[in-house]
Amino acid sequence: MELATPEAGPGQVRVRVKAAGVQPFDCAVRAGWTPPGVTGDLPRVPGNEFAGVIDQVGGAVTGQAAVGGTAGQEAVAGQVGGAVGQEAVAGQVGEAAGQGAVVGASSDAMAGPGGVTIGTEVLGFGRLDAYAEYIVVPADQVVVKPAGMPWEVAGGFSAGAQTAHIALETLGVGKGHTVVIHGAAGAVGTIAVQLAVDRGATVIGTGRPANHEYLRGLGAIPVAYGEGLLERIREAAPDGVDAALDAAGGDALVVSLALVADRGRILTLVEHGKAAELGIRVTPPSRSAARLAELADLHTRGQLRVHVRATYPLERAADAHRDVETGHGRGKVVITMD
Repeated sequence: MELATPEAGPGQVRVRVKAAGVQPFDCAVRAGWTPPGVTGDLPRVPGNEFAGVIDQVGGAVTGQAAVGGTAGQEAVAGQVGGAVGQEAVAGQVGEAAGQGAVVGASSDAMAGPGGVTIGTEVLGFGRLDAYAEYIVVPADQVVVKPAGMPWEVAGGFSAGAQTAHIALETLGVGKGHTVVIHGAAGAVGTIAVQLAVDRGATVIGTGRPANHEYLRGLGAIPVAYGEGLLERIREAAPDGVDAALDAAGGDALVVSLALVADRGRILTLVEHGKAAELGIRVTPPSRSAARLAELADLHTRGQLRVHVRATYPLERAADAHRDVETGHGRGKVVITMD
């Protein structure tokens, strides 16, 4: 699908995308779901996490023209055809951060808001539009990509890492706690296990037996899905469970309700429609560049591993969605633009 290349406005940057992560959230958008706060006609371009190179910096918030770029360029965006079957949404809408005053931008400036410049390699987040050659976002929704972070990791880093961090923060997971993470081998689960272990928690990670060695490597005590899950978790955690993070849905949520007395310490990334009724938590919209930079630094220091299980070129975005919708894969699926 050919679309006009977007132009960076005041306080914005345009990024030539190198890679974009794929989430169940994107599959739901493709199947017709409209995220809160999103308006406009179809077709919509999915994707709310990305990595690439800044190629245009907008003017000052006072209204100066965008810098660089050629009006009328055509950009290729990924249009994912055909609903493969809508899954529950495990992602989170990226909220637009407020734009403050921008200092030093002018119609011929190379430096932009927050010190970013044309040619800076970044990773970031938005609402939609990441499955494309170009994306425009507020400058405070990107951070500098660590030099040693591969493009495919950077493209699939923002959503899972921030969602996991926000979820554990919301649940108050810390030293001495026991937390169950359902879907622990998935994109969010992989990060959540490591962050919880780093906080000093004991982590019970549910998953298929084929993923148990992987989960042990992350620091979790693996427990198999299926009949008898509740009993197996109780055996693994004889002193009880303090909190539960549900990245799987279905029986996992039922088991969580039986394990955790305080429903305010159960958080679902999947069963959003049941959260209010059950009195459990969902992730609040609090993604930020500061949080993303902190998590990227953990990766740089070797304290946070990211597993990319598959990459697909943009023209195979539909196959990437089918892969994610199996619900059984380990780690992250990423779309690449080159």
